[in-house]
Amino acid sequence: MYATILAGGIGTRLWPRSRQEQPKQFTDITGSGGTMIQDTALRLQGVVASDHLYVVTGAAFASLAREQLPHVPSEQILVEPSGRNTAPAIGLACIHLQRSDPQAVLAVLPADHVILDGEGFRQALLQANRLAEQGYMVTLGIEPTFAHTGYGYIKRSGPLAAGGEASMPCYTVERFLEKPTSAIAESFLAEGGYYWNGGIFVSRVDRWLGELQRQTPAIYANLMTIAAALDTPEADAVLDTQWATMPSISIDYAVMEHASQVAVVPLHAGWNDVGSWDALETILEQDERGNSIAKGDVLLLDSSGNIVYSDKRLVALVNVSDLVVVDTGDTLLIGDKRNMQRVKDVVEQLRLQGRTELL
Repeated sequence: MYATILAGGIGTRLWPRSRQEQPKQFTDITGSGGTMIQDTALRLQGVVASDHLYVVTGAAFASLAREQLPHVPSEQILVEPSGRNTAPAIGLACIHLQRSDPQAVLAVLPADHVILDGEGFRQALLQANRLAEQGYMVTLGIEPTFAHTGYGYIKRSGPLAAGGEASMPCYTVERFLEKPTSAIAESFLAEGGYYWNGGIFVSRVDRWLGELQRQTPAIYANLMTIAAALDTPEADAVLDTQWATMPSISIDYAVMEHASQVAVVPLHAGWNDVGSWDALETILEQDERGNSIAKGDVLLLDSSGNIVYSDKRLVALVNVSDLVVVDTGDTLLIGDKRNMQRVKDVVEQLRLQGRTELL
């Protein structure tokens, strides 16, 4: 089994810790001691060998990826000239891998997710691998814990038998659904059989490329031109030229929603995409008053329900509740934890003011 880690995003809602020069996937957001991309690679140990691991990232982050994942062969840190969403990024990994093993199973993993139960995740990934070997395109469906309106959903259909001694439940996919309204999300949970779409996919390389050829021929044509130039002196120039005209589209829209023979393996392993600071509350231990300390020296007096991250300085809170406090040395963010989606508005205001040194 092979894997590619997608590591090209910016993560503006985790500003000021996530910056343009070092976005959240290359940062220790949760206080685990490893960056998010390092934790993602670590979760794969025992399932994916280090020389079977690829990373797709932007040119600005390639050196960070090599530095933080020294066990990954440098030639398998693949650089996309510009962000074109996940379908071209996955295709780029596929054309590199197809040269050595066109029927290899390739798992696709975002670099910036938290999964608390590593063993549960590995077992689900192995189940997905068994299905992929049979020709299925597989997604790991996140068991929903509440009626979230910020995720797409997957509806399962009938059960499948994947085989294997440690076989887990798995199902055919009836359909993928867009981000729902609150009422529709509530109905999904009441009905059952629905999962959050966390963007974790597993399939054989030949199936990835076959579906791209069938459904998005423009992407496939660009990829084939890039593939023909690999290992030639023109490789970089061809990549730049073809990437400039590459359609920008997610793998969900480009492939998964209309692919044949799609399966879902339910995942209940403490998954969280850490899309904003308030998400830390669900993955960190809390003290007796519900405070969550991600990192730093923190003194709390009669304070409750706060989330604190500090890189350098002591943070003292007195008689306050339900705040997010993030201190990175040059920047201090304080906000109501129920409104952390508005951090992206702070980033936009700084951009409009030309204060790029803080972005």
